[in-house]
Amino acid sequence: MNTRLNTFAVSPEIMQAWLACSDKVAESGLEKPLLELVKIRASQINHCANCLNMHTYEARQAGETEQRIALVAAWREAPCYTDRERAALAWTEQMTLIAEKGAPDDVYAALEAQFSKEEQVKLTMAIIVINGWNRLAVGFNLFDASRGWKA
Repeated sequence: MNTRLNTFAVSPEIMQAWLACSDKVAESGLEKPLLELVKIRASQINHCANCLNMHTYEARQAGETEQRIALVAAWREAPCYTDRERAALAWTEQMTLIAEKGAPDDVYAALEAQFSKEEQVKLTMAIIVINGWNRLAVGFNLFDASRGWKA
């Protein structure tokens, strides 16, 4: 697939603002491995090869094991995730598929049991950001297996 357009060249001010938001969320204080699992799960749902490539690499750099990275798509059945990670992954799925599934009370209750109110906002913003990147990457074909992200 050919890249449809270079988002940073076409709209640099908007893209720089989006990148700044992304960076701020990444520095929110939530655990890096948790954020990478969230990014992987959203990117799986959105079929974003670019972000899967990037965030599986970054998850390894953050200390995630191959097993946990490979099993994130089946996190409900895999015993290797903590209750906090399970709550984050369930919330990720709900927020990513919100038009189809909404945000059920039981999923929110699990989130609320594991995350402070401030952390809930930070996690939700992280989910919003990765979904935005997924949409940019998929929509504009921003992936080249030989080079990764095309900026």
